Amino acid sequence: MYAVLSIAGSDSCCGAGVQADIKTLSAIGVYGLTAVTAVTAQNTLGVQAVFPLPADMVRAQLESVCGDIRPCAVKIGMLPDAQCVRAVSGAIRRYALEHIVIDTVFSASAGTVLQPEAAMRAAAEELYPLAELLTPNIPEAEQLSGMRITADAGCEAAARRIGERWGCAVLIKGGHRESGADDVLYTANGTYRWFRAQKQPNPHTHGTGCTFSSAIAGYLAQGCAVEQAVRRAKEFITGAVADGFAIGHGRGPLNHFYSFYPSTQGE
Repeated sequence: MYAVLSIAGSDSCCGAGVQADIKTLSAIGVYGLTAVTAVTAQNTLGVQAVFPLPADMVRAQLESVCGDIRPCAVKIGMLPDAQCVRAVSGAIRRYALEHIVIDTVFSASAGTVLQPEAAMRAAAEELYPLAELLTPNIPEAEQLSGMRITADAGCEAAARRIGERWGCAVLIKGGHRESGADDVLYTANGTYRWFRAQKQPNPHTHGTGCTFSSAIAGYLAQGCAVEQAVRRAKEFITGAVADGFAIGHGRGPLNHFYSFYPSTQGE
């Protein structure tokens, strides 16, 4: 079985972070490995507390995993400080890890900052150049590109600017747009590919970014090219949102196992 390493924070309500990644990878038939970067106290209503793990502990987890089970791909999410960024980039270089998918997690949906400015600078200098794919949402893409995005052409221009800066493919996720959930992939050869989808009526979308990026990493591990991996991951995330799963009193998580246990079964 293929193994994928998730380097991300822990979400106590299991809708995002390493918990969402493990569920996603399990659902698509991939073995999930983890290196936890931070422990958060959060639920469907928001993030109540964040405790970054020391960089030495992050490094120890990476050495423990990679020294025994070599991952076929890596998904990177929350990196709470510059020291953590350097621990992760050092491990990628040391173990020559491949298929690096970085979900640029700057803040939680409720607005809590998850990656301070110093960590962003460190990631831009030391980590993004190692990526095969970056997966920013529109606000993150605006920050990375320095451009205002209002239409398809703006998404394409921002994706190109980001991709050319760091020498990687870029997927700008369109979930923040009112008109639909359309994503654009810019690849290193200068081409664009749009993945169109209708907005689903389910408001419970906590962890969609984590789920999408880990699914892409899982399909890359299985041998898919980037475009095919994104297409299959898009199908997976669309199905997980469309399932209509609802739990908690706020913006709830997805049903990652909708194809096995639909939330409507038994009704």
